Amino acid sequence: MGDRERGYAHRVDILAAPGEVWRALIDPIQLTRWCSPQAVIQPRQGGLFRASVDRVTEFEAHIDVFEPERRLRLLYLPATSLPRADSVMVDDFILDRVQGGTIVRLLGSGVSGAPEWDTQYWRLRTSWQQAMTRLKVFVEMQGRTGAPP
Repeated sequence: MGDRERGYAHRVDILAAPGEVWRALIDPIQLTRWCSPQAVIQPRQGGLFRASVDRVTEFEAHIDVFEPERRLRLLYLPATSLPRADSVMVDDFILDRVQGGTIVRLLGSGVSGAPEWDTQYWRLRTSWQQAMTRLKVFVEMQGRTGAPP
């Protein structure tokens, strides 16, 4: 019998056009400024995303959905530093244009419900919540000053 799975959902409203938010998600230099200093991305379908969102565990993911200014979905590869799991972890960034800006939703799923995953789950959930706040501040500051913070 497989483990239960759990997930998380975060939303941030950013006072910037979807194109500006998209660039922050997929530009390697911008990504290192708001997400993780060692982050790496190959921004294309079939590309790679690697980062330590929780500043402890490095995650590597396959980009299986790449829809510019709309959607970026990451399928995480198993990590030897994490407990074994029968599920595939997924982070799905969805951008929606609204008057005055962009709504960014991050839907995370596939995190094992097994007790040995409890700490990692809370790290992921909390770290992504903090990262989404940093994304908002980064993009909005960049829009005000014209230069990255």
